[in-house]
Amino acid sequence: MNIYLKLIWAYLKIGIFGFGGGYAMLSLVEHAVVDPGWITETMFTDIVAISQMTPGPIGINSATYIGYVAPGQVNPALASPLWGILGSLMATLAVVLPSFFLVIYSSHFIRRHRESGAIKAIFSGLRPVVVGLIASAAIMLMNTANFNPNRITWQLVANIIISAVAFCLVYFKFPWRGGRRSIHPILVILMAGLTGYLLYGL
Repeated sequence: MNIYLKLIWAYLKIGIFGFGGGYAMLSLVEHAVVDPGWITETMFTDIVAISQMTPGPIGINSATYIGYVAPGQVNPALASPLWGILGSLMATLAVVLPSFFLVIYSSHFIRRHRESGAIKAIFSGLRPVVVGLIASAAIMLMNTANFNPNRITWQLVANIIISAVAFCLVYFKFPWRGGRRSIHPILVILMAGLTGYLLYGL
């Protein structure tokens, strides 16, 4: 049962100190759940992928999945779905509640002082920090578990190509019916999933 108290404490800290949204807090989440051995690095990257594809914020989704998986990983006696659901509820509530109360208070404070030079200066300093945190998350996910878990050279090359093509499809605009538009991310995810199945599933 100690794992549940640890989950609550870890996600309370993530909820309080996780600035910049889900991607910005990924490095904090990894430090909190992978370093203690609750889940493996490969499982973490899989959870990030699932959390990104399912509806809702990635930070909350990952808390729900990790809360479900971690108790069974730490203690096989807690591997049943009911213990997993309990872990999901605790982790999700723990990551949401600090942000909920902080947003209520800070929105009232900012509304009263939105013209303050100090508030504007604080936000000017926070914006580049958030960009740096998101960049850190991107670099963190460029690991062996994502690109070459089986230590096979051709799979490494294929995964790098898939990543580069997905980036180009989403970022750049292509000619379409007299205009220019980028490919919708959901379509890119489906195409990547189909490509992965054809490469690794058949």
